[in-house]
Amino acid sequence: MAVTTAGRPRSSAGGSGRDLTPRSPRVGEKIIESLLAAAAGLSVLVTVGIIVALVVPLFTFFAHVSPIEFLTGTTWTASFGDKYSWDKDWGVLPLVSATFMATGIALAVAIPVGLGIAMFLSEYATVRARKVIKPVLELLAGIPTVVYGFLALTALTPILQPLLGIPNIYNLLVAGIVMGFMIVPTVASLSEDAMSAVPQALRAGSYALGANRRITTLQVVFPAALSGIIAAIVLGLSRAVGETMILAVAGGNLARLTADPRDEAQTMTAFIAQIASGDAPQGSPVYYSLFAVGALLFVITLTINLISIRLVRRFRQVY
Repeated sequence: MAVTTAGRPRSSAGGSGRDLTPRSPRVGEKIIESLLAAAAGLSVLVTVGIIVALVVPLFTFFAHVSPIEFLTGTTWTASFGDKYSWDKDWGVLPLVSATFMATGIALAVAIPVGLGIAMFLSEYATVRARKVIKPVLELLAGIPTVVYGFLALTALTPILQPLLGIPNIYNLLVAGIVMGFMIVPTVASLSEDAMSAVPQALRAGSYALGANRRITTLQVVFPAALSGIIAAIVLGLSRAVGETMILAVAGGNLARLTADPRDEAQTMTAFIAQIASGDAPQGSPVYYSLFAVGALLFVITLTINLISIRLVRRFRQVY
């Protein structure tokens, strides 16, 4: 291969020294490249726009409310009394604790059920069974969350109230359980994809050493697919933290600090839905509190995603 004076490669096959570089610009490739770059830039601009939209009103809110009071206070009365008064309790801990309590309940349901489904589809199910179960599982992911919320409120709560001693029709326990089933398709589908991507040679080696299917699944396939499984769980966690309609419909709108999931409590997303629906006039203290809660939710979700990236990189295995 010879090189021309311009630094371009020249073919030396047959001694002809023919220049193989394109002499006419590839317009189609340039257009596609520009469109892809614009799409990537648009995603960055949208993210920056969200951050600006959240941060700018925070200056007004924190000019009247101490950040320490906001982050450590145990009483939230933003929706009570005069909507134009700053003389209220602005402690966000009741909303944060309710959010994490509902998320914990959802994960307690979604992780074992989702991983069990993933293991069955990847290691035990026949091709025919997989063709039936996988589409049904993905269909559950397409059900609107407001339908899950009304299901929790009108169908599941009346059944569980006498069994679990739930005092109120609005409660975090049932809302969290239903939210767990909502994120089961996310955990199960992504985990099954990760387990199916494990090389068949690892399974064959395990069987050759005398291991049965259960041991191979738990001690060979599961550890090999751990990075993908962690990513699936964290994605389900992020979706649970940001879930709105199930908690707004079935969880209640009473902001209070409680350790009993059977009580009614308001989450961060439920509060945002309440205020965004027109419950507070624009420019009022309650209106600005909407951005404070939204910014905190954004930071929590971002932190979860950053932790998940580190975990996935730590446990990733390349074959």
